[in-house]
Amino acid sequence: MSEARDRLLDTATRLFYAEGIHTVGIDRIIAEAGIAKATFYRHFKTKEDLVVAYLVREYARQREILEAIPGQGTDSIVGIFDRLGQLSCEPGFRGCPFLNAAVEFPNPDHAVRAVVDDYRGWFRDLMADRLRAAGHTDIDDAARVLLMTRDGVTISGGVGDGDTVRVGIRTALSQLGIRS
Repeated sequence: MSEARDRLLDTATRLFYAEGIHTVGIDRIIAEAGIAKATFYRHFKTKEDLVVAYLVREYARQREILEAIPGQGTDSIVGIFDRLGQLSCEPGFRGCPFLNAAVEFPNPDHAVRAVVDDYRGWFRDLMADRLRAAGHTDIDDAARVLLMTRDGVTISGGVGDGDTVRVGIRTALSQLGIRS
């Protein structure tokens, strides 16, 4: 990846996450990244291409973090939710970049929504794999509950409700028979 492309993605990531995708224009990203407009268009044909690249990069970052959490089976699930709960209660947390993007791009056929759907499917599959390794029953439904819990954690954390994050994680895991 080129240095200019990295700067564009770094700048877009910071601005999109802090202010929202539709509120940040290409000219601002170009100016703050310190690159020429022609350089932007050499790397991205449209703003939507930049948005997709931003989400793909975030997807890879989150996969790396969450898949590296130690433990097997339900211990891994507890570790993942401990990490998500911690992150969601940190200063500057503005919710899930994927859910934020989904709200801004409501058309389910849009390329942005495809990345959002891929990420959420990956998370659900990650939970299913961990549940399967633990010998859990009703894996598909439990994985969906954990996906919904993850979504709730990011929303409650995004509005600064750490108490609900902690209680929600503990209650959801307990209802699935997972000791936290």
